[in-house]
Amino acid sequence: MSDAALPNSFTAFRRRALRNSGITIGGTILLVFVVMAVFAPLLAPHDPFAQDLSRRFLPPFWQERSVPEHLLGTDHLGRDYLSRLIYGARVSLGVGIGVIAIASAIGITLGLLGGYFGGRVDIVISFIITTRLSLPIVLVALAAVAVGGASLQTLVTVMGLLLWDRFAVVTRAATQSLRNQEFIMGLHAIGAGSIRILFLEILPNIQSTILVVVTLEVANVILLEAALSFLGLGVRPPTPSWGLMIAEGRDNILFDPWLIALPGSLLCVLVLAVNLFGDGMRDITGPKRR
Repeated sequence: MSDAALPNSFTAFRRRALRNSGITIGGTILLVFVVMAVFAPLLAPHDPFAQDLSRRFLPPFWQERSVPEHLLGTDHLGRDYLSRLIYGARVSLGVGIGVIAIASAIGITLGLLGGYFGGRVDIVISFIITTRLSLPIVLVALAAVAVGGASLQTLVTVMGLLLWDRFAVVTRAATQSLRNQEFIMGLHAIGAGSIRILFLEILPNIQSTILVVVTLEVANVILLEAALSFLGLGVRPPTPSWGLMIAEGRDNILFDPWLIALPGSLLCVLVLAVNLFGDGMRDITGPKRR
């Protein structure tokens, strides 16, 4: 592709993205959550770890007995709920990015090797992928976190080592479709090395497909982190995690349902935004669009 074609290609991509409702709506909501996570110390009105037992279970602003300094009330330890919700975005997005970084590195590498070399290499990698697909993610994660201890680092590592299979499958299939293309055969003819072909030619050509997988897998990671935190095997208290906040508020669901409704709603909105953005990216980067 010539240098003159690059701006035109980017302009066309931007126009398609702006016309896609999934990208515009999902991307806007995602941007709000990213800003919330990055600027949490500036946006949070209180210290999310500060306890005040004299102000336990203060209701949010739409109920009676609410106080102006705690707009969304306080939890069972008197901690400001709005501040903990804001910091909870950091945990969800941080875990999502960390897990996807590990999983994509493993899955993309295996997929490239299996799809490009084929033969025995592909057989071995296909066996590894099949073995991974036979393992139930939630049960393995529960066992690993239970043995290794509940911590944010353990959670990210375990989930990253378990959620690479979709990257491997998609990358392998995309690489197989490219390895017999004319430009790849031409590179072989001039003596280009396998490393150069894999990472400088094939990988850039399948990056749009991988991006779709990334956006969709982030939603799965966020939900899995919330589920493990709810079960007490994710992040440890007093770290503000939406799943942990739901678990802490379940004993008061009949009297203070907002303790569960608020973090649950944010979790649903974030996952919905990620899925909308991923669906939009799939629509504008699919084979017909390209």
